[in-house]
Amino acid sequence: MDKKKMQKVEEISNEVEQELSDFDILDVILDENNNEDLVLQNEEGRQIRFEQVAVIPYNEKIYVILKPIDKLEGVEDDQAIVFLADETKRPTVLVPEQDEATAVKVFDEYYNLVEEANKKNKKKSKK
Repeated sequence: MDKKKMQKVEEISNEVEQELSDFDILDVILDENNNEDLVLQNEEGRQIRFEQVAVIPYNEKIYVILKPIDKLEGVEDDQAIVFLADETKRPTVLVPEQDEATAVKVFDEYYNLVEEANKKNKKKSKK
């Protein structure tokens, strides 16, 4: 490859790196207008698609409940997974919540929010 082409490849590579470093998953999960599947990469480099169920603030942290679209070993079709938005890393990364008690509390908070929303909707529909 000649010098000019190499320089162009380097420029494009630097632009892509800059765009990736500016990307933060929080921007995606907090975007109410985003209806796209999330694609996360596991430790082995496999890309896995998820549907976003909810974002739950809990104990001054942000959690996201994701339902796998792609088959995951040990996860049933009707199950979802709680992820912690680890803001100590830049860009923010989503990591599966390892503490089962915390995951249960996040799901409980989600169910409470759904119940509240259902009650509000029932009141509105009665009017």
